Amino acid sequence: MADTIPSQQIRFCSSRDGTRLAYAVCSSGPPIVRSLQWGTHLELDWHTPVWRAWLGALSRGNTLIRYDSRGCGLSDRDVADLSHERHLEDLEAVVQACGVERFALLGMTGGGPSAVTYAVRHPERVSHLVLYGSFLLGRIARSTTPELMEETVARLRLIEWGWGRDDTAYRQVYTTQFIPEATPEQFKTFNELLRRSASPANAHALLRELHGLDITALAPQVRCPTLVLHPRDDPAVPFEQGRALAAAIPNARLVSLASRNHLLLEQESAWATLLAELDAFLPRSSVGRSQADPAQPRLDGLTAREHQVLELVAQGLDNRLIATTLHLSEKTVRNNVSTLLSKLGVHTRAAAIVAARDAGFGQRTDRRRDN
Repeated sequence: MADTIPSQQIRFCSSRDGTRLAYAVCSSGPPIVRSLQWGTHLELDWHTPVWRAWLGALSRGNTLIRYDSRGCGLSDRDVADLSHERHLEDLEAVVQACGVERFALLGMTGGGPSAVTYAVRHPERVSHLVLYGSFLLGRIARSTTPELMEETVARLRLIEWGWGRDDTAYRQVYTTQFIPEATPEQFKTFNELLRRSASPANAHALLRELHGLDITALAPQVRCPTLVLHPRDDPAVPFEQGRALAAAIPNARLVSLASRNHLLLEQESAWATLLAELDAFLPRSSVGRSQADPAQPRLDGLTAREHQVLELVAQGLDNRLIATTLHLSEKTVRNNVSTLLSKLGVHTRAAAIVAARDAGFGQRTDRRRDN
């Protein structure tokens, strides 16, 4: 995986309040912006096995844009305001600095609430929303008993007491929750990344802010296609939170990943599922698609699934037959066709067929129409 990741370019911009933010750009293709608001360091995660595998997966056929949260990594660390609203302004500043007009937005773990909020506030910018290991309610917001609240407070105190120490015992509480089935090398390097990503005070403040978030009212306002990915036995954010998040967002699709890690590891069988889901959902260039059909014509900006649907539309199949062929519901096919009409700039199915055939679709004869 390490040899397949292109070099990154690290740049800086300023948020609305003057906080200097570090962001990185790598690879090429339709842009993906990653929101991750805790435990990041643009240089160190580039060399950390856990994150390097993710960076390779996300940059295959895409321009990957990611940034260090205020208080973390290469961004300004001496920052007084680490509130959710300031994080939203940071995401807006990075998007503006990169000059991307429309992009896929990935909210990973604690970056999910910011991604959801941004998608609601800027629907014209976000083409696709991916939420991984995230939540509707943070730990404090969902602490319904004194015992749960005491546990959360105790975890935060561990950060204050020992985050910056050479002794790894305090940080290992978090590392063990994030990647309990990691190899020794993955565990060691991720542990060190956490220590160097933020000071104890900033790590405590950032996590406390995330734990208090509640996006229950915002989630139903998302209007873009949304994919929710969540490890089935996630020890850090319960799977129930991912299920609730998918249920709250209109037409969002939930994918359960067979894993006991909060951050999926590339040696897991579920890693192939993750790659397949991202390939099918995200707009990507043909470069780097592991399962691409070289004979299949392509139009920029279409997902792998949309290419499949358009091929069958161009062959003259109706929604019912397309649904049967691709093992989808008719509603899903209908939604895909509606999206295709918009992307092709046409208003009727007949016009879409003409445009698709002009682009080379509909020429294949290897699909049966009587199934």
